[in-house]
Amino acid sequence: MSCFSCTPARHGAALGLFALAAVLAGCSRPPAQEEPVRAVKLLTVAATPLVSAPEYAGEVRARVESRLGFRVGGKVLRRQAELGQRVRAGQVLAELDPRDLRLSVEAAQAQAAAARTQRDLAEADLARYRELRARNFISAAEMERREASFKSAQAQFDQARAQAGVQGNQAAYAVLAADAAGVVTGVDAEPGQVVAAGTPVVRVAVDGPRDVVFAVPEDRVALVRLGSTVSVRGWGADAGQPIEGRVREVAASADPVTRTYTVKVAVDAADAPALGATVYARPSALSQAGTPVIKLPTSALRQEGQGSAVWVLDPASMTVRSQPVQIATADGNEAVIASGLAPGMQVVTAGVHVLAPGQKVSAYRDRYAPAAGAAPAPAAAASGGAR
Repeated sequence: MSCFSCTPARHGAALGLFALAAVLAGCSRPPAQEEPVRAVKLLTVAATPLVSAPEYAGEVRARVESRLGFRVGGKVLRRQAELGQRVRAGQVLAELDPRDLRLSVEAAQAQAAAARTQRDLAEADLARYRELRARNFISAAEMERREASFKSAQAQFDQARAQAGVQGNQAAYAVLAADAAGVVTGVDAEPGQVVAAGTPVVRVAVDGPRDVVFAVPEDRVALVRLGSTVSVRGWGADAGQPIEGRVREVAASADPVTRTYTVKVAVDAADAPALGATVYARPSALSQAGTPVIKLPTSALRQEGQGSAVWVLDPASMTVRSQPVQIATADGNEAVIASGLAPGMQVVTAGVHVLAPGQKVSAYRDRYAPAAGAAPAPAAAASGGAR
C-alpha cells in the first residue's frame, strides 16, 4: 500500500512523532570536546656552573682631592684656574682684592713703629737712671720702676711687631696657590664673588695614586674584606684589558639616602683609566663563578600568586603540574633557582601561558633538526651534483 492511501489521522500522528524527536534532539547536550594535546619544549633540569659574577658601576677618583680656599675673606678679583686644567705646585689659582689687606698691613707697621719709639725712649731713660743710681741720686725703688717701664715698652714693641707680621701674612693669603701638581676638578667661586675664610674656591685632584669608588648593597658588604682583589674594567669599547686592584677602604656606615656602603679600591695610577671615568668593578670576594646551580631560561617562568612557578612534566601520564620555585639571582639571561626543583625534572620552557594543570602535552621536535645519528648529506648532493 502506498503512503497516499494513509488516512489523515495516521499522517498527522507521524508528523507529531517526527516533531517530538526533533525537539528532543535539540535539547540534548553536545558531546564534550577533548582538550588538545599541546606540543611544548622541555628542558631536563641539571646543575650547571655559574658564569657571571656581580659587577658594580664605579668612578675613578684621585686618592687626594683638595678643596682649596683663601685663608682670609674678601672679594674674588681674578680666577686663573679653569675646569680640567693641569696645574703645578705653587701655581696661582685665584686672587682676592688686596686693598683692605694692604691698609691693615700699613696700620700694623705704623703701630710697630710707634711701639719702637716708646721702647727706645724707655731704654734711654733707663740708661740715665742707671747712672743716677750709681751715684746714689735715686732710690732703688725708682730704679725698679724705670726697669719695669722699659720691659713694658719692649713687650709692646714685640707685640706690635708680631701683629705686623700677621697682617703681612694675611696680605699674602690673598693669593691662592696650588699645594701640589694635579688637575682642577671643580670651580666653586667666580670673580666678583665675596667669600669667607675657608670657603672652597677650587678643587684639585692631586697627581698620584688613584681609587675606584663604588657602592655595595648592605647584604654584601660583610663579604668585602680589606686587601681582597677587585677586577676593574673600563666602560667604553676601547677600555682594554681589565686591571687588578685591592680594597683599600670600606665605609663604616651606610649612605643615609641609598643605604649602600662605599668601597674604595686602590689601583696603579699608570694603568688606571682617566680621572672621573666610569668603570665596572668585580670583587673577587663576591664572585661565585663555577658554583653548580640550577638555571632556567626566563621563558620557563610564570607568575603564580605572589611568587614564581614552572610547569613540570609527569613522564608517566605526559601531563603537567604547577611547581612553585624561588629565584635567587640572574646569571646572564637565565634565572638561578634557589629552591623548588631537583636535577632530573623536566620543565616546560615554551608555551607556559597556554597550559593548565593536568593537561596532556607532547614533546616538541623541530622537523628541520637533523635526526640523531644521521650522517650529513654529501657535498655533491647538497649542491645538486657535479657538472
